[in-house]
Amino acid sequence: MIPPSHPAALPYRAQQFFTALRAQVGVDERVLVARTLTDAERRLFERMPTYDQRHCLDVYHTLVTAGHSDPLLLRAAMIHDCGKVDDDGRALRLGWYIIATLLRRLPALYLAAAASGRGPLRPIRIYAEHAWRGAQMAAAAASPPEIVAIIRHYHDPTPTGMAAILQWADMQH
Repeated sequence: MIPPSHPAALPYRAQQFFTALRAQVGVDERVLVARTLTDAERRLFERMPTYDQRHCLDVYHTLVTAGHSDPLLLRAAMIHDCGKVDDDGRALRLGWYIIATLLRRLPALYLAAAASGRGPLRPIRIYAEHAWRGAQMAAAAASPPEIVAIIRHYHDPTPTGMAAILQWADMQH
């Protein structure tokens, strides 16, 4: 993945945006999700918008292609962005991804916006906290502690173990 401060980041992010607009999840993948996740985890997956579902499945497929087969890691991949859905079940809209990506180029402003996180800045806070939020949601869905930890730590600056593997796969998309 291209770091947000890299000059090529904006064209890369624009490509990601237009890919997200065309996102689809096939019937065969929905069967895979139902076969892989518990009912409660599947509900987390289904709450996400199609573009986040597509991203999570792309991360899953990247892991499988790279030879990873740990079922807990693969389940975590399928729901790792569930924390981008707010407490009222509203998904983070694509426009906020653009704003957050641009703000991340100005770390002090991004951190201030995320820390405030009220009113119109609430989506920035949700974006900034989505790994922590997703871990809380996974725990509430009775996911094993290993899945909760993977999701909680995959955005850490230097994750370890399966969180590091998920971060690597996530950065491919």
